Amino acid sequence: MEKLLEQIEAYKAEMAALGEADAEAFRIKYLGTKGLVKTVMGEMKHVAVENKKEAGQLLNEFKLFTEARYEELKSKSTNPQGSANGKPTGPGGQSTGNNPDLSLPADPLPLGSRHPISIVKNKIISIFQRLGFAVAEGPEIEDDFHNFTALNLPENHPARDMQDTFYISQNPDWLLRTHTSSVQVREMQKGNLPIRIICPGRVYRNETISARAHCFFHQVEGLYIAENVSFADLKQTLYFFVQEMFGKPASSADREVKVRFRPSYFPFTEPSAEMDISCLICGGEGCSVCKKTGWVEILGCGMVHPNVLDNCGIDSNKYTGFAFGMGIERITMLKYQIKDLRLFSENDARFLKQFTSAV
Repeated sequence: MEKLLEQIEAYKAEMAALGEADAEAFRIKYLGTKGLVKTVMGEMKHVAVENKKEAGQLLNEFKLFTEARYEELKSKSTNPQGSANGKPTGPGGQSTGNNPDLSLPADPLPLGSRHPISIVKNKIISIFQRLGFAVAEGPEIEDDFHNFTALNLPENHPARDMQDTFYISQNPDWLLRTHTSSVQVREMQKGNLPIRIICPGRVYRNETISARAHCFFHQVEGLYIAENVSFADLKQTLYFFVQEMFGKPASSADREVKVRFRPSYFPFTEPSAEMDISCLICGGEGCSVCKKTGWVEILGCGMVHPNVLDNCGIDSNKYTGFAFGMGIERITMLKYQIKDLRLFSENDARFLKQFTSAV
């Protein structure tokens, strides 16, 4: 009991002499898990039974004294002038020592942004939704019928070749879809006419990765089926899209984006065409991007082939329709004048942060 009293008095004297001690260091030394208060408390087991009550009161008073001394040191750690423990503060008044002012606002967090592909995809969807097109989606793993057969592609068509298509080894009838036209087939099979949809999504093709090609990319395809749909309806729809996506001339000095249609061939449309716009980089004068032609192809289109309508259970004698499909990467590259397709999938923050203000 006498030894316990001596220890308590010695520690009290030691604490009183600390002056402007660091509050955190004090807490660790005296009130921590292995601090002196717990050490002294452990001496209770050596006190005689008849003295345990008195010893318990002394130990409790010692603990309260130590806690009060800690609170006193902690309250002095930050003075009204904004310095902590007499040390200078950093920018914004935060202490450069071990005792920051927790009442100050936190450091701002950097803002992210949408991926440029997402920005352009959402823009495309918004444009066509204003024309009454709904958004339809489907699986990325497709079967042969929805991806090829229903779209009037015969079994010996080159697009079925292993060099172009990723097939699933577990089932030779499964594959990674090569276009979002498979979503159009699924919507036509539902028989809910008329149909006016766009089908955005990721597609896969077994191509060599380069600045102009990748093994996966993104598409938006459109489909409109009703009675008396004509090629003129298709052209006016795409004219509207180009004006809304690439902008109308703000003044007579600005060049208007020109559009032209070229005859082409697709198994699922007849007649078929490819649509070009005047190069946005050189203004149609000719550059390396447009291969000195002044034109850049952005999409394929045409009237839905009667065989496709019949394959999906739609009466081709009563209904007609048009379809179109574009690569989102191609539109994005033109809109933001990006020359390397691989930048979209490299996740380089230096590239992506440029689009923070484009959302």
